[in-house]
Amino acid sequence: MKNVSLAQKITESGLMIALATILSIIKLIDLPYGGSITLASMLPVMIIAYRYGSLWGVFTGFTYGIIQAILGSSSLSYATSWQAVVAIIALDYLFAFAAAGIAGCLKNHKNKAVGFGSGAFFACLIRYAFHVVSGCTVWAGLSIPTADALTYSLVYNATYMIPETIVTVVAAVYVAGVIDFTKPRLSTVKKESVSKTQRILSAITGLVGVAFVTALSVIVFPALQNAETGDFDITGIKNVDTTSLIITVAAAIVIITGLLITKKAIKSKKD
Repeated sequence: MKNVSLAQKITESGLMIALATILSIIKLIDLPYGGSITLASMLPVMIIAYRYGSLWGVFTGFTYGIIQAILGSSSLSYATSWQAVVAIIALDYLFAFAAAGIAGCLKNHKNKAVGFGSGAFFACLIRYAFHVVSGCTVWAGLSIPTADALTYSLVYNATYMIPETIVTVVAAVYVAGVIDFTKPRLSTVKKESVSKTQRILSAITGLVGVAFVTALSVIVFPALQNAETGDFDITGIKNVDTTSLIITVAAAIVIITGLLITKKAIKSKKD
């Protein structure tokens, strides 16, 4: 981005790292062996990446990862060697959160909401990959069974990264549709061709999506926790209330589809 001083970039990055840290503390779900669902805690860092490019975004995410490593230092007590400590810090914190910088990879996409949303998805996917690698190597034999460590790590990390990704992508699409991050001074996106009703429907759709993810977590996560020890137990997936799960998924699909159809109908009528 032209006409932006280094001081402004550093100041904005610092503020967004602080906001991301605050959001990371607000946990909707917190798993016993690491990993949690937050209020889109990576989004502020992704915004920096979207504004100033992936290279600056990766640097900002790396810095954010250092803070997360400090906050999550208690997990290092499980490590059995200094090499394991280094690997945990690198894979679960520094590299995992540096991945947020990838969110700026599609900043030149003509549709800003699609570009930012897709970039956020790729960033979350790469973060997930780092956690999986850490799980099936460093954590194998500790909190993850040595046998089938890869499968276990894929499932365990998916239980929180899938909801976290959905919340983050929905939030990214929404803010990109409201705020123009491509200019030195933030401004609202022009909405001449979009009616107030359409904007309200878009906001409701986003809220329904977030509510769906939250409800899904409430239904699934308690079953994944051993009632006696409180530890994560993937075998508990068979105890999930299937009826509630099906009703929740079906309701979300029907409501979101209905809202999207209504929005499209309003747009077609206006055109």
